[in-house]
Amino acid sequence: MSAQTYLAYDYPLLSVFWSILLFFLWIMWFVLLFRVVVDIFRDDELSGWAKAGWLAFTILLPFLGVFVYVVARGKDMGRREMSQARAQQEAFDARIREAAGVKGGTSSIDELAKLSEIRARGDITDEEFRRAKELVLTGHGPAEHTGSTARTPGH
Repeated sequence: MSAQTYLAYDYPLLSVFWSILLFFLWIMWFVLLFRVVVDIFRDDELSGWAKAGWLAFTILLPFLGVFVYVVARGKDMGRREMSQARAQQEAFDARIREAAGVKGGTSSIDELAKLSEIRARGDITDEEFRRAKELVLTGHGPAEHTGSTARTPGH
């Protein structure tokens, strides 16, 4: 054997470590490749030809294409992903409000705050506030019942 030693082969555990590291770097590159492809299709500012060009560049020369795309358009990738996540969260929240039966996007807390303001202005009495509050808390329609019991100015 020569006097020159190779650390990775003298210590088999280190060889395994390097193999695992390279494998995970390879997997991370594939994740980045797929994120770049998704971002190409997600970007509304790119024309169809620009999308086709970027896609061909990332498929024909994958390492160089992904690198150039991340350098050239990487800053906006995060913004587009955040706006997509925000839109999905808003749609999810709207669906939850719809399933919970909250009408018009207001909750019972919002209705109670409105009733408290109406009482503070003196438009309804404490007894009317109490009855309206019970209706809100039981879920039997908040504001539509308070309108008939509200006093008009001068009465």
